[in-house]
Amino acid sequence: MSTIHRGVALVTGASSGIGRATATALAKAGYRVFGASRRPSLDGLAGVTMLPCDVTDDASVSRLVAEVVGEAGRVDLLINNAGIGLLGGAEESSIAQAQRLFDINVFGVMRVTNAVLPIMRRQGSGRIVNMSSVLGLIPAPFNALYAATKHAIEGYSESLDHELRAQGIRVVLVEPAYTRTSFEDNLVKPDQTLDIYDAGRASLSVVMRKAMETGDMPEIVAEAVLKAATAVRPRHRYPAGKMAGQVSFLRRFVPESAFDKSLRKQNGLPA
Repeated sequence: MSTIHRGVALVTGASSGIGRATATALAKAGYRVFGASRRPSLDGLAGVTMLPCDVTDDASVSRLVAEVVGEAGRVDLLINNAGIGLLGGAEESSIAQAQRLFDINVFGVMRVTNAVLPIMRRQGSGRIVNMSSVLGLIPAPFNALYAATKHAIEGYSESLDHELRAQGIRVVLVEPAYTRTSFEDNLVKPDQTLDIYDAGRASLSVVMRKAMETGDMPEIVAEAVLKAATAVRPRHRYPAGKMAGQVSFLRRFVPESAFDKSLRKQNGLPA
């Protein structure tokens, strides 16, 4: 049986969680995979070359892409997965903290994308998969700033896809719901907490912890990424897992008042 060679893939945030599962799945599917992380795992991943990269630093991103192209000669698939979360009331974060979140979750995606696009354009082909979230579709109390970054990625990605399609490049979104990773443990805390939000913040933290315990495995999201990466005629959005699919459907078809009531109930907020 011959080996399938799908091309060269670059995955940011590949040292753990969804990124690690995605890099592994792509390698198994026949891609030559390069994984990027601020601190690449020492134990490595089978079939994945790990490289250092800070997506908030232009020079670091440039070095990463140059190294991948120097070794592999091309980039066929980019998975923008690197990101962080922040749990707290919107006004509990300073503008500097909000800017830091956007620098990683939004401008980090733009930096890596801009570095890869000239290569894909020379090739006349390429696929970019941006990791969004169901929180890019719905409101997220005590996750307002994180949700804002994902809403931004949604608008950026769909618009960019229209700009690049004539160049043979497609941009698509993958939207996970709660996923069993260390994401919840690594949430950034607000830098100027207010007593008025203590109860709500603590309540939502419990809701998130319980949801993570029963959430999808990272491999479910990796399957959605692989589907988005290999589809001949890709859709704009790929919900990852049963809950994500349900949320996407409900957001489109349930009346706004009913959705609002359900969301408050699910997040433990008073009616």
